[in-house]
Amino acid sequence: MDDGSDIIDWVYFEKSRAELGPGFIRILAYFREDGAKSLAAIEQAMHEQNTVALVIPAHTLKGESRQFGAEPLAAVAEKIEQTARFCIESHRFPDELVPDVVELRRLWNRTVELFDKATNPLQSRAGAGGFGKKVANQGFGRI
Repeated sequence: MDDGSDIIDWVYFEKSRAELGPGFIRILAYFREDGAKSLAAIEQAMHEQNTVALVIPAHTLKGESRQFGAEPLAAVAEKIEQTARFCIESHRFPDELVPDVVELRRLWNRTVELFDKATNPLQSRAGAGGFGKKVANQGFGRI
């Protein structure tokens, strides 16, 4: 079974959960909301070929991802941020980032899915197995 350990550092995730205490779920919801906005802004900037507009959302996504142990997502966001900063200085658009933005979307979707499994008890429960213990006597009224 894939536990997503290649996408999420679960030790770091649980450490953040413990440190944030009761506010953890609320802050994770902010991550989800802000991250979705950042990703949309990055994709829009790529479509519009707006190098400057790549920097802030990539920086935001990088920092928030690291807060929850989503290092691969943070690494791709960091690459986008750094490349965009370099391209601003060299006055060109970073076409080479197209595959990275595609990968960023894939990692984002998988990260959110794994966070949902880790924090939503309804998603992490095993399939229906019935109610209570199985009774050995299945012949109702017969002993």
